[in-house]
Amino acid sequence: MLKRQQGKKNYYMRAFFLGLGLSALVFLPFMAIDGGRFLFYGDFNVQQVPFYRLAHDAIRNGQLGWSQHTDLGANFIGSYSFYLLGSPFFWLTLPFPSEWMQFLMGPLYILKFACASLTGYIYLHRYTKTPDTALIGSVLYAFSGFSIYNIFFNHFHEAIVFFPLLLASLDEYMATRRRGLFGLAVAACCLVNYYFFVGQVTFTLIYFFLRMLWGDWRLSFKDFLFLALEAVLGVGISCGLLLPSILAVVQNSRTTNVINGWNAVLYNKNQRYLHILECFFFPPDLPARPNFTPDSESRWASLGAWLPLFSMAGVIGWLQLRRRHWLKKLLWVLFVMALVPGLNSAFQMMNSAYYARWFYMLTLMMALATVMALEEDRVDWKRSITWTLSITLAITAVVGFTPVSETVDGEKSVSFGLMQYPTRFWSYAAVSLLSLGALIYLFLFRRESRKAFQKGTMWALSAVAVLYSVFFIALGKTQSDYTWDHLIPYSLNGGASIDLPDLQECRSDFYESLDNAGMFWQVPTIQAFHSIVPGSVMEFYDSIGVQRDVASRPEVSHYGLRGLTSVHWLFDDDHDGDFFAGEDSADPAMPGWAYYGNANGFDIWENLYYIPMGFSYDYYITRSEYDKLTKGSESNAGDRELLMLRAVVLEDADAEKYGGLLNHLPQEDRTCNEEFYFRDCENRAASACQSFTYTNTGFSATLDTETEEMVFFSVPYEKGWSATVNGEPTDIVRVNVGFMAVVVPLGEQVQIEFTYRTPGLIPGVIIGAASLGLLIAYVVLLRRLPKKEAPRGPRLMRCAPFSEYTKRRKVSFLRPGAMVLSPTRRAALPPEEPAPPEPPIEEAAQAPAPVEYAESVELEGDEEETQNQEEPKL
Repeated sequence: MLKRQQGKKNYYMRAFFLGLGLSALVFLPFMAIDGGRFLFYGDFNVQQVPFYRLAHDAIRNGQLGWSQHTDLGANFIGSYSFYLLGSPFFWLTLPFPSEWMQFLMGPLYILKFACASLTGYIYLHRYTKTPDTALIGSVLYAFSGFSIYNIFFNHFHEAIVFFPLLLASLDEYMATRRRGLFGLAVAACCLVNYYFFVGQVTFTLIYFFLRMLWGDWRLSFKDFLFLALEAVLGVGISCGLLLPSILAVVQNSRTTNVINGWNAVLYNKNQRYLHILECFFFPPDLPARPNFTPDSESRWASLGAWLPLFSMAGVIGWLQLRRRHWLKKLLWVLFVMALVPGLNSAFQMMNSAYYARWFYMLTLMMALATVMALEEDRVDWKRSITWTLSITLAITAVVGFTPVSETVDGEKSVSFGLMQYPTRFWSYAAVSLLSLGALIYLFLFRRESRKAFQKGTMWALSAVAVLYSVFFIALGKTQSDYTWDHLIPYSLNGGASIDLPDLQECRSDFYESLDNAGMFWQVPTIQAFHSIVPGSVMEFYDSIGVQRDVASRPEVSHYGLRGLTSVHWLFDDDHDGDFFAGEDSADPAMPGWAYYGNANGFDIWENLYYIPMGFSYDYYITRSEYDKLTKGSESNAGDRELLMLRAVVLEDADAEKYGGLLNHLPQEDRTCNEEFYFRDCENRAASACQSFTYTNTGFSATLDTETEEMVFFSVPYEKGWSATVNGEPTDIVRVNVGFMAVVVPLGEQVQIEFTYRTPGLIPGVIIGAASLGLLIAYVVLLRRLPKKEAPRGPRLMRCAPFSEYTKRRKVSFLRPGAMVLSPTRRAALPPEEPAPPEPPIEEAAQAPAPVEYAESVELEGDEEETQNQEEPKL
């Protein structure tokens, strides 16, 4: 028994190190190619890599409140809790120097895959007869199509790692009533990523109530209340990070796009149905390059659910099995939810945007069905593999050979295939078919013993997982042709050779450059590819006609925006041949700019009409008047942003209160053009602060004033701000559609100090600490309460008559591994062995723990079918 227990512990280590070894084989070659770094393409390169370094440096520097390096400024905790602040993998990087961050991305990914393999095993091994089968399932889960697809999104893997622990802790509670684990699992899942936690709550509710309704679980009302209490306390523990995140996210306009109408019933793109179907039978497409269904509008939707080697064979075999089981019902429920838009959106709070970012939960259930099918002798693998192969070939034939007729310049031509990239398509098809071929080989030639089959399956599964992962990453890296030309030498070096005096006090502009180029250098900039920024930023951009959804990328037509936001320098890397001022540098794309020099691979341009941060006005207009002005567009600037350089925009309610400080701008003085732009910039610069500095808690400035003035700062307004002037608290005025200003008195060297405190942080920490204390008290108290002696149940039988089974319809009266037989078969068996006598109390205290058995299997069928079964071997 001791050896058996030790063997189980060894399998936990095996699961971890198996995932570690396989993921090392995947990532180490690419790290070697990129000089020790792991770089991919798209969002991974321009978001995950700079985000990690920015957050790492901010925490080490104690700058936990406001991040001036994120867009025009952002709540640090609210903006980065979605990406990394709740991740234990990120916190492992803090002891390392900042320069090491680019070299830690690969090792962290290897560790994440290893942890996913471990947690997958922790959940799956409860349902398998042998740990080797659970080990197969852990690799299926850790290297599923969803996991490999979302290498593109580094922060998705935290959810993949922690979700199995949520289900495992719930299973443990239902099986043993062990207290506290479920509450801790809820807290962990909520902390690592609140967005994925919403989907996990939806899934767990379905999982729980389906098993309850199916009769697989039973729970008293008291234990249900205890379970609910643990869930509430788990959420409470996470409030230190959750509450500030909620207060930040609710400002985002994307959260209000609720699915409704026909969009909740049918997908508006018919190709999406095929995309959902094929993701179960083929390796995943590149996130930004959907190949099977180019017009499905499913880019970045995380549509990947392929299980390496097995594909859908195990799942189909399990679903075809004539057996009543909760997992069959759950899989059908999940498949239906994937095909109905409204049900799919339930995993993301009914948002209208299409994402399948809950499929990691589905792949865990598919992996469970596959490994249970491997241990169920009644599964018809020949039939299930035939179905899987037929569907795979059918999709291949439809997408690969459908004729397409086109007429160009009056000439008609016919081509074959609906895919966008034929070479990639046939590669995907080859991987799928070769995997099924390997599976067929295993069942035909390695089935002589369970041990040989499991060993062969693990080798084949490992080979397929590694090879298709390497192929996917290599394919993605072909989309990133700027890695060695630009990213490594000029971005990851942090702008080392840029020597400009005020880069940290002003803002910079990066012309047609790499997304988040300024974030790599950690300098304030007006460009940002970041989904979570203050709502005031989105409101401002919308008011001047600049789209702001997941990124801020104002076109050069909005030159007035540069003056308003204190942009001093522009960097042009011209890596795509698009020059800011043409190839001869004679005609800048914006007025008032002059060439300064070249450094770090960039041409540097200076704004000759730069306005330092913090300046005052002589005039004002009301918000109602502002809304009547011409609104710009992506390619054309309107009057609004230009007029904000002449007059501050006061909210209607503030106009009466602060209008006495300023003159109301006459109607005839509202003409806007380049000439007035230059004049207004000079006037604002003359009234600007003499000094401006960002601090760990906000920013400070000093200026000389001749009269009482309203000083404007192009820093986004948020409720966490407070301000003092010469040490005295003062009110912050919301001006210019989302920015801040304060009234300062007459004087020399007037000191202005803005301090930011993250909204919800202190209450969240208090709630979290109180919830953790209550959870500990709850566990300790229930352990100390005297336990009631469980009622003695009926003697478990080795076999039972079929009539008894049909009457009870459950196997709780059977011994583990027992069977249900017809009266004829049961009469042929030897008599029942007498039940062993109860041991004395003294001996019972020293008795070893009972041997764990695999879960009993319910049998289904009528008595006639049972009588026709082969004589069982005893």
